[in-house]
Amino acid sequence: MSFRIQPAAPARLNRCQLFGPGSRPELFPKMAASAADVINIDLEDSVAPDDKDGARANGVAATRDIDWGAKTLSVRINGLDTPYWHKDVIELLERGSERLDMIMIPKVGCAEDVYAVDALATAVERATGRMKPVAFEVIIETAAGIAHVEDIAKASPRLQAMSLGAADFAASMGMQTTGIGGTQENYYMLREGRKYWSDPWHWAQTAIVAACRTHGLLPVDGPFGDFSDPDGFRAQATRSATLGMVGKWAIHPSQIALANEAFTPSEATVAEAREILRAMEDAKKSGAGAAVHNGRLVDIASIRQAEVIVRQAGMIAGGRREPQSVGLREPASTRELVETP
Repeated sequence: MSFRIQPAAPARLNRCQLFGPGSRPELFPKMAASAADVINIDLEDSVAPDDKDGARANGVAATRDIDWGAKTLSVRINGLDTPYWHKDVIELLERGSERLDMIMIPKVGCAEDVYAVDALATAVERATGRMKPVAFEVIIETAAGIAHVEDIAKASPRLQAMSLGAADFAASMGMQTTGIGGTQENYYMLREGRKYWSDPWHWAQTAIVAACRTHGLLPVDGPFGDFSDPDGFRAQATRSATLGMVGKWAIHPSQIALANEAFTPSEATVAEAREILRAMEDAKKSGAGAAVHNGRLVDIASIRQAEVIVRQAGMIAGGRREPQSVGLREPASTRELVETP
């Protein structure tokens, strides 16, 4: 393993990110009362050009007037190729409250895109005396974005999370699909006359997870467009969780429970992880570097896997919210994780 240790991702829940258009402030109280971990007020794709100014004002007001509880509050600004984004940043940070945790930057194609928003945010914060620096999350939704994904992941210390935006990504890549996430009818393998559908988003998700884990970010799966297909949403969310993503967007309230379910370790999974940690603690006491658990060899790598599961379960149980945290506190030993309820 490299002597350059991978930084830990921020210690906060991100199982479900619920989106709502900034042009519909009547939805904000319902969003605040939902079970989503992260709220994203959208100033971009869901807002018509004539409504941009009003949506921005609503987003600013929402940072002051709505009780968001323990949720992480984020506002998606407009893209850097539009005439709106700089006003989004300035007004959110000049007129909004410090309850705003994050700014989401869409369609990031290179590290310089993040740098531009960082420079503007820094200038506004210094001018206004804002005490809490706003964090960033970005969306990879272009060919350039996936090509430069690692440079983007290390572009700013403000950066906390990265999502895959399937629809614009598909368009940028020239993919022959109008679906937003999920299995695509014509993306299949054929064996003995039978079709087997594979995942066209897998490679992009894997690239995002690798970049995020290398640089201490939270990798998040983006939208699933067909909110009338809960089984399809559940299948994609489960695949994403297996790949190492920590959560998924919800573009409809019915998707919140599905996302939380997919990214919450089951009681059986958490119990097994604790058993693995106990087995390794016992092995260390006897001077062994590995142990056997349920007929399987477990070693240091097994500990790392088990620790991820147990820490996540602990955050869920405690409703932990640390939007500006730089990472998880390392336990003194596996015993600390074993004994944490």
